[in-house]
Amino acid sequence: MFKMYGFWRSAAAFRVRAALNLKGLAVEETMIDLDAGEQNAPAFLAVNPAAAVPALFVDGGPPLTQSLAILEYLEELYPDPPLLPVGARDRARVRALALSFAADHHPLIVPRVRRHLAAAFGVGHTDWVRHWFREGLAQGEARLAGDPAVGRFCHGDSPTIADLCLMSHVTGAQGFQIFPADYPTVDRIFNACMEIDAFAKAAPLRQPGAPHS
Repeated sequence: MFKMYGFWRSAAAFRVRAALNLKGLAVEETMIDLDAGEQNAPAFLAVNPAAAVPALFVDGGPPLTQSLAILEYLEELYPDPPLLPVGARDRARVRALALSFAADHHPLIVPRVRRHLAAAFGVGHTDWVRHWFREGLAQGEARLAGDPAVGRFCHGDSPTIADLCLMSHVTGAQGFQIFPADYPTVDRIFNACMEIDAFAKAAPLRQPGAPHS
């Protein structure tokens, strides 16, 4: 069994949690409350000086960090079912889609950025966050709509790391009352993902510590 530090609302932890589920790999997850600042405690900084989740422990070694690096690691060691296509060009396409969500937009809306905007500039963060969620959705739609490589998912008819990043972005946007109906290709792919138990069970609101209405 893998052990992982995560947080119920973390998009990055969601990606890794879903990938582990897809590959049938068991994980014991300890939640680090990012809202309460537990990531800044000395004990956790000793695990990950970046004060971020996820951190995945494998075979007693130092933790692996950064969700996309972890996804690539899991893909190399546990290639079935695959989360990357076979051809080099197709793999580059999938990685580019994944990075669009996970590298271009996600870093702009994480809690430490919101707190710095408020503390240093007195800027309310809600409009900022909603802007970048919408930008990610719009760019995703522009990339995917009409692309012949798109199938049921971002690339063909099997989930890839691109879908892991898309669905974590959409879920985060929903938390800010932004829904993907205006982005029909993104919306369709997101719904196809969430029909799969591996994705649905990894969803933020199904994790310990998540609010329940």
